[in-house]
Amino acid sequence: MRFFAPGAIILVLLAVLCVMPVLAQDKYLGGSPQITAYIAGTNEFSPGEDATITVVIQNSGTADVLFLNQGTLHQADIPTTAKLLTVSLTSGGAPINITTGPQALGDLASPGITSVPFTAKITTDANMGSYTLPLEVQYSYLSNSLANQPASDEVNPEYSPVNVTIPLTVRIQPVVQVTVLDAEASGLAVGTEGYVNLTLKNTGYQDGTKATVQILQHGDSAIYPTDNSVWIGDFPRNGTVTCQYKVSVSDNAQQQTYPVDVEVTYTNSDGNVVTSAIDTVGIPVAGKITFAVVSPPAEVVQGANTVITITYQNTGAITARSAEARLTTYAPLSSDDSLAYLGDIPPGGTVTARYAISADTNAATGTYPLDTEVRYRDQLDNSQVSDTFTANVTVTQKPPTSPLVQAAEIVAAIAIIAAAGYYFFVMRRKQ
Repeated sequence: MRFFAPGAIILVLLAVLCVMPVLAQDKYLGGSPQITAYIAGTNEFSPGEDATITVVIQNSGTADVLFLNQGTLHQADIPTTAKLLTVSLTSGGAPINITTGPQALGDLASPGITSVPFTAKITTDANMGSYTLPLEVQYSYLSNSLANQPASDEVNPEYSPVNVTIPLTVRIQPVVQVTVLDAEASGLAVGTEGYVNLTLKNTGYQDGTKATVQILQHGDSAIYPTDNSVWIGDFPRNGTVTCQYKVSVSDNAQQQTYPVDVEVTYTNSDGNVVTSAIDTVGIPVAGKITFAVVSPPAEVVQGANTVITITYQNTGAITARSAEARLTTYAPLSSDDSLAYLGDIPPGGTVTARYAISADTNAATGTYPLDTEVRYRDQLDNSQVSDTFTANVTVTQKPPTSPLVQAAEIVAAIAIIAAAGYYFFVMRRKQ
């Protein structure tokens, strides 16, 4: 039996130790993320503006590292990495509505930088000045040092949560702010054109020069401008002005209030041409002008030509100007006089029209519905026509001829015959 010498055994053990990997790790001796934030681009906004506030998040944390051969700890889990970073921007009492919720940004190593946009709406009544918006930042980081680990081949990471608030400053700059104090519609009804009178005030903090006031259709509103711009020149702070616009109302509109948008384009104190935030105001629209026949059915005698009367009433909410009625007849009725001038008819007003109507001799007695309509002018002198409606005419039986009337007719016939005979007799004598 062969034995190895002790020296040989020692040499083998040393060789094994030389080829074994070192289990020691990198040891991070302290450090943590250092998070800062600022607004990228402009931080100046105007009342009523739809804004995008872009916030830049930066991590500039540093850590001391002691290298003890190649480590096994993943680089993302060093103490200066902000893990599961979440940011949330709030108004903090500023006249700004932040519409974007909390944003999850993942892990942010150091050095590292990222950005996130927040959409916001500046209130129309915002006062000029500086405001602070709180940016809430949440993350966790590797808080324990590997120098305190029980063994070089064991890793027991501990993460600490961090909540920090970073103030961000925005400024509301002075602008012209248009506010509609009063809106009146004159002669505005469904399917017509009319005028809108607006009284406006500059409630902003800047004097506008070379100003023009425009009204715009609001979305798919039934009111749309046909003359939408009025030059007003200077529009100082707290100044008021009255403007008149020509507008049309859709035929598909209803009797209700519809919105229009109002804005001012002006030159500011820096000499730049800018446009104010929009103010929206409601304009009342009356229903379409309608008419009705309020008189009882007119009567026409069989085989006779009769002058009948029909009374029309304006059942709409505005005046029908220079109105003219038309009556359409059908057999066995006929008329050579189908038009009647009515003039101006105010809301609720009535006017009586006269027509000459003939009925055939063999016309059946009864009530006949005839079509009638009214043509009129709106406030801008545009021709409008009402919907067709009904006027009833009753055909009555021709009364029987009395004996006296029959005798008179016979005597008259005899007289005519006698006169004709006498005429021929005289003429012959002369020849």
